[in-house]
Amino acid sequence: MIVHFIGRDGTTSSVVADDGARLLDVAQADGQPLEGTCEGDLACATCHVIVDAADFARLPPATEDEEDMLDLASNATRTSRLACQIRLTAALDGLTVRMPG
Repeated sequence: MIVHFIGRDGTTSSVVADDGARLLDVAQADGQPLEGTCEGDLACATCHVIVDAADFARLPPATEDEEDMLDLASNATRTSRLACQIRLTAALDGLTVRMPG
């Protein structure tokens, strides 16, 4: 499957990702500036991404814990999610995410 990243400077990259991979791991392998220091345990908001509005409905709903962490994220929007909580599946092929500025 393909994931599209839009960097803070507007540059784009498209990456082939394995089914079941965490978006955070794919982003970090692509050199995107996401820390993800909590290893997916919802103890930080350093892997926050902005999901393209057209793709947002394709994601499973955020948990209440994820919503609480997003409240702490800088530059969060209504389509923000934590990359550590997104597992890539065929249903998300072509997902586009922006790095928050």
